[in-house]
Amino acid sequence: MIETVGKQSALSLRRLLARHMARTAGKTVMSPENPRQIARKRMDAGADRLPTPDDVRVEKTEISGLSALTFTPDEHRPGLLLFLHGGGYCLGSAKSHKPLVTRLAKGLRIKAVSVDYRLAPEHVFPCAVDDGAAALNWAMAHSDGPVLIAGDSAGGGLALASLLRQREQGRSLPQGVYLISPWTDLTASGDSARTRANADPMLKPDWLAAGAQLYLEDTPASTPEASPLFADLTGLPPMFIQTGDDEILRDDSIRFAEKLEQAGVPVHCEIWKALWHDFPLFAPLLPEADLALERLKTWAEPILSAD
Repeated sequence: MIETVGKQSALSLRRLLARHMARTAGKTVMSPENPRQIARKRMDAGADRLPTPDDVRVEKTEISGLSALTFTPDEHRPGLLLFLHGGGYCLGSAKSHKPLVTRLAKGLRIKAVSVDYRLAPEHVFPCAVDDGAAALNWAMAHSDGPVLIAGDSAGGGLALASLLRQREQGRSLPQGVYLISPWTDLTASGDSARTRANADPMLKPDWLAAGAQLYLEDTPASTPEASPLFADLTGLPPMFIQTGDDEILRDDSIRFAEKLEQAGVPVHCEIWKALWHDFPLFAPLLPEADLALERLKTWAEPILSAD
């Protein structure tokens, strides 16, 4: 199912402020013109600007040789969320996405783990997939209940690639998948890469191309573990996708959802009007981000409460 979610209000000062923050983040972090190490530090520092719930314990740990953060709500039930961060495969960390994962853990009332997978160009494809698959295998072995895997942007694509690797190796799969603005097509063949180029305040098509080149090196962009849009999707778990209508990766979600439906995989894909790439990251500043996370809770509840 593909659903369009309309504007929540005709005019919202909080939405305008969040859009301004997204534009600033794009210019100061996501643009390849920024020195990479500085951009990584800025992305981590940005996490400190958003408040986080104080009833979730956050601790450093290591899983499968990867540094990670664990998130444990004061009140939680059996289950585990594995989160893979975005950042174009070149930026981002568990720290940069700490506010979002804290809210996911609290809202879903389960423990969460966010890992630091290896980044390009120091580590090119398939290093990130190797790490994501190792983290997923760890999650499946250590959860005391249902497992969800989630990711935003490149982390969404990596979550899917990790699922594909897990399936090909004949290992058990999680019970559900949550994707925010997933980057499913590194060939950039979707129309929105052009039609939304001026609407998306956070990303530009040439920035995506630069990140893809650093990550892929000599690997064809259509390789399924790099671009899950071109993979066989049969047998994958139910998925919940949220994407902004103003973003250049909009068609990455729409076309992927259509392929999931053709493969018989249950999917609910939401396209949010007037919103941009990765908009749920802006909770609690952006009211629509809060609402998006509430809708995630509604979708995930039957999975997490099942015996």
